[in-house]
Parts: sequence; C-alpha cells; structure tokens
Amino acid sequence: MNRVNWIFHPIVVFIYSILALAFSLFLYIYWYIEASSGLKALVRRFNLDSGQFKEPQAWVVILVLSLLVGVILLGIFTIFIYNQKTLQLYRLQRNFINNFTHELKTPVTSLRLFLETFDKYELPRRDQQKYIRFMLTDLSRLTDNITRILSLASLESKSWRGDFEDTDLHAAVARLLEENRTLFNGSDIRLHPAVGQPYRMQVDRTLFNMLVMNLLTNAVKYNEAAPPTVDIRFHYQKLHLQIRFEDNGIGLPPGELKKIFKRFYRSTRNAKQMPAGSGLGLNLVQNIARIHRGRVTAVNRNDARGAVFTLTLPTKWLQTIRPKK
Repeated sequence: MNRVNWIFHPIVVFIYSILALAFSLFLYIYWYIEASSGLKALVRRFNLDSGQFKEPQAWVVILVLSLLVGVILLGIFTIFIYNQKTLQLYRLQRNFINNFTHELKTPVTSLRLFLETFDKYELPRRDQQKYIRFMLTDLSRLTDNITRILSLASLESKSWRGDFEDTDLHAAVARLLEENRTLFNGSDIRLHPAVGQPYRMQVDRTLFNMLVMNLLTNAVKYNEAAPPTVDIRFHYQKLHLQIRFEDNGIGLPPGELKKIFKRFYRSTRNAKQMPAGSGLGLNLVQNIARIHRGRVTAVNRNDARGAVFTLTLPTKWLQTIRPKK
C-alpha cells in the first residue's frame, strides 16, 4: 500500500475524525472555562453587577457538549461500520463472481472439447463411455452451482412458502443415501440406527434433502482419507433434535468455524479431489435450517481428524406446524 492510499484508508480517516472531534471538544471546554474565568475577573475588577451576565454552570455546558459529541461519535461509528460491511460484501461478491465465472467456464469448456472430439473423430465404444462419464461429471457440477443460486434466491424471497410434511427424518436420510449411493462410491457413509422414539417431524422434504446432500458432499469433498467416512447420528437433547455429521476429513481452521456459513465465503482449507466450491453451499444449508427454526454448527473433532456438523431442530415447533394447504 503506497503512502497516499494509506493516508486515505477508511480506518485511518475514521481515527483522524475521532481524534479531531475529541480535540475540538477539549479546546471548546478549555476556551469556555478560560472565558468564564476572564468574565468573572472583569466583573470583580470593575465592580459590575454580576446579575446582568447570564452565567450557566460549567458542568451543565460540559455535560451538554459531551452528550452532543457522544451522539456525533455514535453516528460516525455507525456509518463507519456500515461502510466496512458494505466494502466487505462488495469484495466477497467480486470474488464470488470471479470464482463462479471460473466454476461455470471450466465445465463448459470441457464439455465443448469433448463434443468437438466426438464430432471430429470416430471413437471406440470404451473411449466414448469414458468421455461421456467426464461430461456427466461436468454437467453435474454445472447443475449443482445453478441449483444453489436458484435455491438461495427462492429461500430469500418474501413470497416463498415451505411445503411442510410429516416426515420420519431417519428414514428420509436412509432413503436419500440409497437413491444417491452411486454419487458416494468409494466413501463409507454410516447411518447409525435410530434409538428411542421415532424422529417424525414437519419438514420441507426437498429442502431437507438438499441440506443433507450439501453436508455429505462437503464431508467427502474435503477429505483425503481412504476411504472418506461420514457417521450420521440422531439423538434428542431436551426440546431439540440433533443430527450429527461426523467425518474424518481435513477439518477446519479454528478461525473459520463461524465464517464458513457466510454467503460467498470460501474456506482456505484445500481439497485435492475436487475444485474449490462456490461459497454458497453452507450458506444454503444455514438458510434451510433457519426456515425450520433451527441452526447448523461446526466444530473440529477432538482427535483433529475431521469436522462435525450438527443440525439442531426444535422438536416442539416442528411437531406443531401445519403443512401448507
């Protein structure tokens, strides 16, 4: 950062403004006390009637000035925080646009290359099947990214209404794993047996499946173990149901445990198997949890071999809500 940019940096300007305002208050109070003392000396010197001069108490003036300066400081601080958040959001959006453009361009370029190869050459059936698998993978990446953007836009729309249905969540996860087992070939995803009362609640099945798939995809993606393992456990805790997704992956940097749920935020952890994500998946997960009056939290495992994502849902609210008619 050069000297000119450093001088006009928002934080530096903010500090200068606070110091200037505080110094102005000090000078004004100092001037008022000096002027008041000089006025009193003048009255005594010329034996004037002090009743002709309106002399407010010094503490009243200081108190009023302090309150006014406090209000000004609060306004400046509020504007500064808002400005910093706006700049941060702008940087995140700019990074997202750059990264997401790459996310879209890469599979499109790959698909075009494969299609041009099909058009120009007569390929053996084995090579055709290999290239078709590559194209299906690229197409899946495109579909996932587009779905996430459309889902976020839909969830944040004020006109959106959930289609809540009575659902056995444990059975729903088991069915989801069975339907998508080909997506997790080479991974060991363990759904532990249900213990105690059934896990029946009112949820939006489509959104719930999307939440589970995002968590499972991340657990497998950010994983260098052989094989990647995910343990899914259900248990009640007072008035809440917790669904834990515990993996044996590369874990999370401690400073990112809360940031990863922010929109456009991309983790600094590296995943060799797959390209970096769009920064929307976990934000979508948190939005879905909030729609169900729940939340998702993340911690690292005690043995430092992986992370644990916990979906917490309020059983009382979910059991009393009525499905949309």
